[in-house]
Amino acid sequence: MHSVSFLKTGGPEVLEYKEIKLEDPKNGEVLIKHSAIGLNFIDTYHRSGLYPVSLPSGIGLEGAGIIEKVGPGVSNFKEGDKVAYAAAPLGSYSSHRIYPIKSLVKVPDGIELDVAACLMTKGLTTFYLLHKTYEVKKGQTILFHAAAGGVGQIFCQWAKSLGCAVIGTVGSDEKIELAKKYGCDEVINYSKENFKDRVMEITNNEGLPVVYDGVGKVTLEKSLACLKMRGMMVSFGNASGKLDPVDVGKLIAPKGLYLTRPSIAQYTATREELDEASQMLFEMVKSGKVKVELFKKYKLKDVIDAHKDLEGRKILGPAVIIP
Repeated sequence: MHSVSFLKTGGPEVLEYKEIKLEDPKNGEVLIKHSAIGLNFIDTYHRSGLYPVSLPSGIGLEGAGIIEKVGPGVSNFKEGDKVAYAAAPLGSYSSHRIYPIKSLVKVPDGIELDVAACLMTKGLTTFYLLHKTYEVKKGQTILFHAAAGGVGQIFCQWAKSLGCAVIGTVGSDEKIELAKKYGCDEVINYSKENFKDRVMEITNNEGLPVVYDGVGKVTLEKSLACLKMRGMMVSFGNASGKLDPVDVGKLIAPKGLYLTRPSIAQYTATREELDEASQMLFEMVKSGKVKVELFKKYKLKDVIDAHKDLEGRKILGPAVIIP
């Protein structure tokens, strides 16, 4: 058994691959043998210290595999079940781990475990963004930043299936066609164009009902300016860096805007919420409305390279780590 952990925060080099031993699962827990592990930008926030964690710490919130042992009091999962998760505690970067069943879901037939491993965080995020945080309606035009990324590829397909027109932003010209492939009607390279001006042009100066922004620091202010009266700003990530304080009087008050900062944990807090979200996610994939193409697979022992590629914007789609 092996896992990755870190003793101090910093760059990818702080990650350590080592052998581990695990005890038997306790009450309400199972032992999972991972088939694949999700690689997500939030992992870099934990490693760097942007999102503080207690040290030393494991890393990773997402994984999929097979249950090898069940602990006392576990009745709804059994040995041999295919399972996946995307929730704390940290520690998915491992060949095996003990995990609480309260955050675990069964993976249905027809979905491979390596797909499930990269699907949970991105797919559950897409579910709550489109159906809970701001419930989009057919015919609406919406904006999603980083449309060619892992979340963006799933989000844009899902939004199109609901009848939305999707404006996507990307950071380079080579990502434009990728964003269009996954459902964007319009794509803006925000490193070359003022995306706010382009959005207002596309919408005949009406603005948008909602903007979904996982980029953060470099996009927030212009994103707010893209919104129409009483529009909703959904800020759910910091890919470009920690957000600056928001001047409510200047940026929010003139149009009576809404600003929210959601996360998966807030929308999958109960078993009912988790099951609703995961079942809809798996159905979207099985129906073909959302297609998932793995961009790259990394070995667990090569985790430093995976994080370098992730932060270097070299990963153009869902990626997984294989123990």
